[in-house]
Amino acid sequence: MKRVMKITGIILLGIIVLLVAAFGIYWYRNIHWYDKYEKALKKVGAEEKQVTVPNGNVINYGEVENDKPALLLIHGQMSTWEDYALVLPELSQKWHVYAVDVYGHGESSHDASTYYLDVNGDDLIWFIDNVIGEPTVISGHSNAAITAAYIAACGGQNIAGVVLEDPPIFSTEGEGWEDSFAYLDTYKPLHDYNASDKSECWEAYYLRHCYWGQLYMANAMQGIADYAQKYHLKHPDEAVQIGFLPASIWFVFKYAKEYDFEYGERFYDLTWNHGLKHEDILSAIDVPCIYIHAKESVHENGTYLCAASREQAERAVSYIGDNCRLIETDSSDHVIHTVHSDEYIEAVNSLRQ
Repeated sequence: MKRVMKITGIILLGIIVLLVAAFGIYWYRNIHWYDKYEKALKKVGAEEKQVTVPNGNVINYGEVENDKPALLLIHGQMSTWEDYALVLPELSQKWHVYAVDVYGHGESSHDASTYYLDVNGDDLIWFIDNVIGEPTVISGHSNAAITAAYIAACGGQNIAGVVLEDPPIFSTEGEGWEDSFAYLDTYKPLHDYNASDKSECWEAYYLRHCYWGQLYMANAMQGIADYAQKYHLKHPDEAVQIGFLPASIWFVFKYAKEYDFEYGERFYDLTWNHGLKHEDILSAIDVPCIYIHAKESVHENGTYLCAASREQAERAVSYIGDNCRLIETDSSDHVIHTVHSDEYIEAVNSLRQ
């Protein structure tokens, strides 16, 4: 009997050790999620540069230099140019890649007067004409897909084509805005935080009020938010990291360290469009265009858990016309260039002349 108990104890101890080791590996991978981004940037020899626009604004950008056609990448909300790192090794085989920091993000100018669709768009048109200086394909993600659409419509002879990666089309000019996931999960919490006494860090406040948490993990979110606040107090100069959760949930905290929250206010109050209409912008695009739409997803309570509905995507393509092709992914994951990188790269490469 003692022998059996001893063997059982050894087996249980072994299982515990394996579980602890597995959790340790899981934790390590979550905390070190950005390592693969740095490895990819190093692999392609991406160089970070800056240029000052004649009006004094600074555009920070990464470049993978070669003799191939030009491709301009524009990241989405609360991100930086490095967010494209994982697709750069393949894209740079066919493209001379430029990836910019949008105003209010990263190391580009943080000036509230520039946080408008046309203001940033016009400066990126200058960037194409004066830094790139040749026909360029543009790819924008999320709200930057709308910026890319504006550039394609207004940019002139150096615009060779455009990829619109899951834009929040029409919603960000008011169509069902306050019932959208983006508003409920990002812009309302952000606005409320800006108006608060900021007694806790943004990461903790967001986790305490985020919409996805209320939908799927309501009982756990207060404890997770408390953990984030404790982490912030211990590491005040670092982005909050939560090793016991997948990095896909909190990776944006890294980029938020270089994000001007005033930028988000332009979406909360719908002033980012600066009076421009999405229909007019889309209708003016006459270069080859691909619209990549993340599959429509609707919660049982009726909230759209996607940047745009299938109907909105089809309507957008109809305004652009026959020169636009609609591609829909098989999931509602918004960051298509990461989650569906093969489809994204194929779409971009199809515009190579």
